[in-house]
Amino acid sequence: MKFALLAVALTLSVTSCKKKDNNEETTETTHSVANNDQQIQDYLAKNNLTAKKTDSGLYYVITEEGTGAQPTAESNVTVAYKGYFTDGNVFDQSGAEGISFGLGQVIPGWTEGITYFKEGGKGMLLIPSDLGYGSEDRGPIPGNSVLIFDIHLIKVD
Repeated sequence: MKFALLAVALTLSVTSCKKKDNNEETTETTHSVANNDQQIQDYLAKNNLTAKKTDSGLYYVITEEGTGAQPTAESNVTVAYKGYFTDGNVFDQSGAEGISFGLGQVIPGWTEGITYFKEGGKGMLLIPSDLGYGSEDRGPIPGNSVLIFDIHLIKVD
């Protein structure tokens, strides 16, 4: 199994042992979210992309609509993807056949974002750190990182 999705599942089941003052955590999260949003907007402008922004702060771009079923947050799906940072450095990707998983087992940005696609659809998710891995480093992903995923929703089970 690829790193990102394995780490995503582990992220949901493991909590940080590091304790922070609530005010410190709130300030850090607010700063990170604002910084992430600016990074995403800069990336979109630089790459001449138009994205939709959800209330949660997730951005998504649908490049191919797809004609099949549209998943819910509880669906099992098969997705081919490439994950990279705003600088273009790739941190993970699946094969063309994709990988299968339940949307309840992944980072919140995927749980929400994949539901905007229809089976056969393609596009991009631009995920701020609070919907990804947060402020903690996860393998090759530094804390507070914006994550970009090229998505092909192959199948909805």
